[in-house]
Amino acid sequence: MRRPNSAVVVVTALFWTIVCLATQVNSSGKFQLRLKSFANERGLNADGDCCQGVRSGGACTAACSTFFRICLKQYQTHITLDSPCTFGSVTTPVVGNNSFTLPDTMDTFENPIDLPFDFSWPGTFSLIIEALHDRTSNGPSSGSPRDLLLRLMTQRSVAVQSEWTEDSVETATAKLEYMYRVVCEPDYFGHGCSEMCRARDDKFGHYTCSANGTRVCLDGWTGSYCDKAACLDGCDGRHGSCDKPNECKCRMGWQGKFCDRCIPYPGCQHGTCQQPWQCNCGEGWGGLFCNQDLNYCTHHQPCKNDATCTNTGQGSYTCKCAAGFTGTNCEIEVDDCQQQPCFNGGTCTDMGSTYQCRCPVGFRGRQCESSATSCAESPCLNDGSCSMTGDTYHCRCPSGFTGDNCGIEVDECASNPCLNGGRCIDEFNGFRCICRPGYSGPTCHDNPNDCSLQPCLNGATCDDGVNDFVCRCVPGFVGPLCQTNVDDCATRPCANGATCHDLVNDFACDCAPGFSGKDCRVDTDECAGAPCLNGGTCVDRVNGYECTCATGYYGKNCDRSVAHPVVKTTGGVVHRDDDDDDDDEGDDDDRRTRDYERRFRHRRK
Repeated sequence: MRRPNSAVVVVTALFWTIVCLATQVNSSGKFQLRLKSFANERGLNADGDCCQGVRSGGACTAACSTFFRICLKQYQTHITLDSPCTFGSVTTPVVGNNSFTLPDTMDTFENPIDLPFDFSWPGTFSLIIEALHDRTSNGPSSGSPRDLLLRLMTQRSVAVQSEWTEDSVETATAKLEYMYRVVCEPDYFGHGCSEMCRARDDKFGHYTCSANGTRVCLDGWTGSYCDKAACLDGCDGRHGSCDKPNECKCRMGWQGKFCDRCIPYPGCQHGTCQQPWQCNCGEGWGGLFCNQDLNYCTHHQPCKNDATCTNTGQGSYTCKCAAGFTGTNCEIEVDDCQQQPCFNGGTCTDMGSTYQCRCPVGFRGRQCESSATSCAESPCLNDGSCSMTGDTYHCRCPSGFTGDNCGIEVDECASNPCLNGGRCIDEFNGFRCICRPGYSGPTCHDNPNDCSLQPCLNGATCDDGVNDFVCRCVPGFVGPLCQTNVDDCATRPCANGATCHDLVNDFACDCAPGFSGKDCRVDTDECAGAPCLNGGTCVDRVNGYECTCATGYYGKNCDRSVAHPVVKTTGGVVHRDDDDDDDDEGDDDDRRTRDYERRFRHRRK
């Protein structure tokens, strides 16, 4: 079997030692090894000699004092005994004699044996188990005399799981049954026990942990670490904040329940603000504090009944009354019919701010001052059309006018034609609407579609509002216009040295040899092709396999035969030699076969 370069072994061991020391924190997980049973019926060491005493009648006169040494290290293609146990090591006290079953708990040590680790579990490892005989009476210690009974050196892969993996090893003299697993410590989760989640409710976070280690925010908290309070619904995020849920603390210069109103300049009386500390004077007001009245008519509107108000300075004004009213503020209605304005027997009717004369036949005009008996005298005003019925004329008024002679103008705003809060202004034979922001059209009925230019990118959906639009992104994109592709490789989802490639709302992993699956966490089953021949049993390894051959066969694929059964042991050590490529190995197997036959005949004597 090829031996690895000693310099490579030293450098690799040194690397793992530095990694373990550099990441020295509390344990995130532990490798558990449960020793089930050990069988050494004849009390022999690995060389075939008695542990104690001498042979008498073919049997040893005294029993072995058996203890175990466990060494766990990183995955090595060729396991070496002289490199450090980078994942941990344990030496047990003497736990039995020749053959025994180990209980879960003993007075001298805990079974299973825990080997804690404080790094992300890589999924693969190398394991050395030695069964040793203590030649002292004081118990095993470093450097104490001991004999090797059995040694296992193997590579394995195991995921973090609660289930145990059972295994065994057997030599010509002894057999060991054991089982192992990897579990996370409390508050650690994930494939490698590298995801920590410890429930808390303090200034550093407010959350509990789900079964897979995901943080679950308490009510009223958001953010990756649930350290951001969810403010009062409606709180303006530009001008308000919160230290605890359902509050809205205004930043300097803002006020209101939702912090959406600016604070004007101190002392501002008749002004408003768009930003804090402004004092924008309303119409008719001036001065630093908007306290100087420049337009009494506008602010107080003292004149009634459609009177015209004129500012005369220093808060004074005069009212020019409309017909039919009098008084300082034109608040007194005048009976326009008292002056008998209608001539030629016309009947006067007071109309509030005006009067109306009903003229007898043959007269026309506002005050019945003109005689009219036919259409020939043009009695109809404002382009009204005249027609005769017997001795009487009739006026058909154009749009916008009414009355017997079409002399009264119609108010087109009376029917409230402006929609969506628009303000109506009456005009000659029509009206005009002043629309609120976001609306347009003759009657303010149009709301422009802000999504018509398709501003949202990458397949996002556009929702039109009154004055703006909102982009609803498809999974994998973020940003106001959904322009940014989320990097799905940022969380490093690919395991076991794989290379990650970012996709749209997804990722792809290029797996290292021996691994498969979406995130390369599945150890490829090299036994799927049934490589072991002649009844050999295949055991899957990391990026390889191992054949346990039936009696009479050997070789990596059990494709070679011998004349006698061969148990592949040397000094009690189980060898995992899969190299069948060079011609020298056949010679080595022949020598091992002859050596075994010679020792087998010697023991029988």
